[in-house]
Amino acid sequence: MDGARILNKALLDKVVAAEEAAALIPAGVTVGMSGFTGAGYPKAVPLALAKRIMDANLRGEKFRISIWTGASTAPELDGALAMVDGIELRLPYQSDPVCRKKINAGEMEYIDIHLSHVGAFVRSGFLGKLDLAVVEVTGILPNGDLIPSSSVGNNKVWLDYADKVILEVNSSQSERLEGMHDIYEGFALPPNRKPIPLVHPSDRIGTPYLRCPQEKILAIVETDSPDRNTPFSLPDDASRRIAGHILEFLADEVKKGRLPHELLPIQSGVGNIANAVLFGLQDGPFDHLTSYTEVLQDGMLELIRSGKMLVASATAFSLSPQKNDELNAQMDRYRSSIILRPQEISNHPELIRRLGCLSMNGMIEADIYGNVNSTHVNGTAIMNGIGGSGDFARNAFISFFMTPSTAKAGNISCIVPMVTHVDHTEHDVHVIVTEQGLADLRGLSPKQRAERIIENCAHPDFRPPLREYFRRALLTSPGKHTPHVLEEAFSWHRNLLRTGSMRT
Repeated sequence: MDGARILNKALLDKVVAAEEAAALIPAGVTVGMSGFTGAGYPKAVPLALAKRIMDANLRGEKFRISIWTGASTAPELDGALAMVDGIELRLPYQSDPVCRKKINAGEMEYIDIHLSHVGAFVRSGFLGKLDLAVVEVTGILPNGDLIPSSSVGNNKVWLDYADKVILEVNSSQSERLEGMHDIYEGFALPPNRKPIPLVHPSDRIGTPYLRCPQEKILAIVETDSPDRNTPFSLPDDASRRIAGHILEFLADEVKKGRLPHELLPIQSGVGNIANAVLFGLQDGPFDHLTSYTEVLQDGMLELIRSGKMLVASATAFSLSPQKNDELNAQMDRYRSSIILRPQEISNHPELIRRLGCLSMNGMIEADIYGNVNSTHVNGTAIMNGIGGSGDFARNAFISFFMTPSTAKAGNISCIVPMVTHVDHTEHDVHVIVTEQGLADLRGLSPKQRAERIIENCAHPDFRPPLREYFRRALLTSPGKHTPHVLEEAFSWHRNLLRTGSMRT
């Protein structure tokens, strides 16, 4: 690391070691850090800061900061800082086990926000002052423009609104990422908002570069560290069956004339089930596919490689090590088919609705009326967060939610009488899919939805108690539109907590 990626000579004087940069971050500040699904996050400065906080702890000094990101990061950031109790508040999404433990123990504040809201909240001042930004980039051009890294996320808003900036220039990121990004410059607050001129996932409406006034840059740290690229598990039987149900449904929608043969832009949440659906599309009858999503996974890269998918618009990569190596080896080929945008654009509700996205996301549980819990276990313990699923589900042309029908080795039903926490109401959920089957809820009343979900999606072991619950609800519920026996609905979860099982 010799400054080869820093082509603006005036900035070479700001190159320092990670420890020196971390020393510029005082306790009590709010820091916007790059990163989205383990891609493009700063690696060296957070680790050095964690060491500094640990030393402060040994001296009996309290040292905590608030951290805003694009979405989840990695152990070098979230994990390291949470381990030393260095995070006062975290937003808008996380998936780190140490963070999760501290949040659920009440030792860390957490604000779970729709990802499309964060930029506007910062611009409006709803979240308070942003003191500092720590952003990873691929390189710095002679004119000072910044080549974005493997995620864009909220980086533009961090660079625009932070008082001071620390950059990490990561030579592990391919220089050939240059030109893949599309950074939209037209954000404004009401009443000055203008229509966003994007009408197809392939449209480019901005510049390939991020920009930051040089006087705001406190320090630059050179790194050579890869992203956390987590292998995807091979699709299991449940994932393959879920994928099969969705592909059959899509083929039927095309046959009925409700979808074009090339489908509509696909959004796919992160995870093995979503990836199985993408790999299923590889062998399906659909061609000339497009994607308008937030994360580009292995299955989507494979669709582009084979020619099945023409273009994928996202805000970040989430690739296995093997697929990441393939991307870097064939970057010139993929760059013309992949666009990375700010998450305010990738997750923008108006664009999602206008483009007519097919939204596919995972969940923890669904109830018999179609309400979905995607964030909390037993109603109180956060798992990760809502992420972008709400942005897409509320505005999609068709919104799918997917899960195996059971959890914990078959002892817990993922179809329940009443969810313990609602992230997506029945009004935003069009299709529920498990390995047992698919329930198309469009055009159905609540009672009709209940019958279809129980019979199509619940595991056979849990259908009898769900049928019995619904029967008693029909008889005894004061209101007959969405019948419930609240005491029994709650007792499902009390029994679950007490016995770990709801099997009959």
